[in-house]
Amino acid sequence: MEFNNTLDFAREMDKKDPLRHFRDRFHLPVQPSGEPYLYFTGNSLGCQPKGVRENLLTELDDWAKLGVEGHFHAKYPWMPYHEFLTEAAAGVVGAKPSEVVVMGSLTANLHLLFVSFYRPTSDRYKILMEDDAFPSDHYAMDSQARFHGYDPADAVIKMKPREGEYCLRTEDILKVIEEEGSSIATIMFGGVNYYTGQAFEMQRIVEAGHAQGCVVGFDLAHAAGNLKLNLHDWGVDFAAWCHYKYLNAGPGAVAGLYVHERHIADKSLPKFAGWWGHNKDRRFLMESTFDPIPTAESWQLSNAPILSMASLRASLTLFEEAGMDALRKKSELLTGYLAYLLKLDPERVPIQLITPEDPALRGGQLSLLTLRDGKALFDKLMKAGVITDWREPNVIRMAPVPMYNSFEDVWRFYQILRD
Repeated sequence: MEFNNTLDFAREMDKKDPLRHFRDRFHLPVQPSGEPYLYFTGNSLGCQPKGVRENLLTELDDWAKLGVEGHFHAKYPWMPYHEFLTEAAAGVVGAKPSEVVVMGSLTANLHLLFVSFYRPTSDRYKILMEDDAFPSDHYAMDSQARFHGYDPADAVIKMKPREGEYCLRTEDILKVIEEEGSSIATIMFGGVNYYTGQAFEMQRIVEAGHAQGCVVGFDLAHAAGNLKLNLHDWGVDFAAWCHYKYLNAGPGAVAGLYVHERHIADKSLPKFAGWWGHNKDRRFLMESTFDPIPTAESWQLSNAPILSMASLRASLTLFEEAGMDALRKKSELLTGYLAYLLKLDPERVPIQLITPEDPALRGGQLSLLTLRDGKALFDKLMKAGVITDWREPNVIRMAPVPMYNSFEDVWRFYQILRD
């Protein structure tokens, strides 16, 4: 659409925005002056939904009044509490409820999934990932290779962009899969690269990987709640994600895990087992032989962290109301408007956008390569009431989040940046 650099235009866009009322259902961080910050770091930690406090107080009151009986008689009984989140979480990632469980933390979940989906052999033992993945993914993949007796320098293929480029080209990823596929056991990419904001073409990666006999999974930390995902229909084998970024569940929030239904019924699939993955009907018979639940719940180890899940329930309620289609549509407009503004005065605004131009190849984050005095610029933005995110050596990441950011936020940010 046609954008323009006026406050009237931004306010008219907000007036027409069908999601504008969701902003009032969040707490926005406040400056010492009492004015709200322009908050653009929902890609790192989402703002707090106003429903979180009520949900937490409900659980605290039930704990105080009921003690252990809260497992069965709380308003939202704790024994099945994770089940209250399953359908909404499945909707966010495009999966069947039986394929999703809210549990654990992101990297721990990836390790648990690799027990099942990284089964190296003498001929097929390599892991394919992007070189510029989040450091935790590097640590996890390298340690998985070492655990199985391989040297990560040989066993972990880390793809780099072409010389002078910041993002991987899909055709280059597919070429490596075709050429190296017979030796690749598991492909593990991010859904969205944390540094550049590039959204990978997951369906094409899955199809290419499966054609070569590879298992394909994703770290969706920056994709869940951001992109329109269809994990089941794409045939993704496994995935894990966190809920504290775009999904607003709070610092260190409980994470999520997905396994395609074709794998769930396979009892020969190895997994690290725990009490909460055991047959629910027989759990309190205290049997010593593991009988896995016939859903993704069988990857659970321990009982649910109720307070963290209560926060997540407040956010997922909003996602169910808004719908990922509407959120994604607004996100594309917000990032499109921001990209338009950033190109208006390149001499005065010394940045280079390293996130792909094509909206289909990016999520809600734009990464701004600062061409001079980047950290000083970041610090000045903070003092001027703008919260963005700095990543070494010279990138400012910012994400106008459709649930609570407005077009006026984006316009005001650009005026501050330009000044």
